[in-house]
Amino acid sequence: MKPVIALFTGDPAGIGPELASKLLADPDTHAKAEVILISHRAGMDGMPPVPVHDWPGLAAPAFERGVVSQRNGRFMLDALTEGARLVSERRADALCFAPLNKGALRAGGMHHEDEMRWFAELLHHTGPCGELNVLENLWTSRVTSHVPLAEVSSLLNADKVAEAIRMITQALRSSGKVNPRIAVCGLNPHNGDNGNYGDEEGRIIEPGVRLAASQGFPADGPFPADTAFVRAIKTDGSGYDGVVTMYHDQGQIAMKLMGFERGVTVQGGLPIPITTPAHGTAYDIAGKGVANPQAMKNAFDLAVRMGASRRMQA
Repeated sequence: MKPVIALFTGDPAGIGPELASKLLADPDTHAKAEVILISHRAGMDGMPPVPVHDWPGLAAPAFERGVVSQRNGRFMLDALTEGARLVSERRADALCFAPLNKGALRAGGMHHEDEMRWFAELLHHTGPCGELNVLENLWTSRVTSHVPLAEVSSLLNADKVAEAIRMITQALRSSGKVNPRIAVCGLNPHNGDNGNYGDEEGRIIEPGVRLAASQGFPADGPFPADTAFVRAIKTDGSGYDGVVTMYHDQGQIAMKLMGFERGVTVQGGLPIPITTPAHGTAYDIAGKGVANPQAMKNAFDLAVRMGASRRMQA
């Protein structure tokens, strides 16, 4: 049987409904999975017929495009709650959602640093979790995420490095990669240059790599961050499937430079598979019909693979 994907149209003030509509208009989408659409009737004009989930938000009136408000924030949080419930109850195998606006989410009642932490609380998950970013066959995880750069060093420790390695390895395995190769970035310029530019590599990161290996999650590194992605994308057999970075932009700059309109974010470590495009809501082009759906399609495809794996393990 095909996996069932709960598909939420995302921020109704952004390009999410357009992306979902373009995704659903593609026959390949329906060949890969059954879709349960979470949206509202006022935002479904022109969408191909698919099963629409009956939930309180279905009757929500239209939203003004390109505007952050408490109303669209609350709508998003309620819809994400509904989607997560469908997957948790095994009525769907994975959740895929179009881009969200963090300002609207906070206006709507989210008091977390990001939706990742919000999902963890919603799902009563107390273990390690974090955003994973995916560009075709290359994945990244990070030890710290949405925190000030000045705080990164103080937030690093060997356990967290090992957690990031374990999380990306497990996610890659769930997507079908049996023995993923993982590279780990250093923190400082030139990998600390043997302590001349910082000692976190030898004091924290190397012990974290060894700890992960002892737990059954081998990785290589740390490597200088400015060459780690050069190593990762090699096609001669020496490349890597995943890169663990120490902070947000260390990986995001590389990934978005290589494919801004194709990247996917996975909510890693959670008890259910959740994917979304790695780009934002693009308020400036909302409603113009010009949004590129490639990242949305990639997020859906990854949700299908992870959902199928989850179904097989049930």
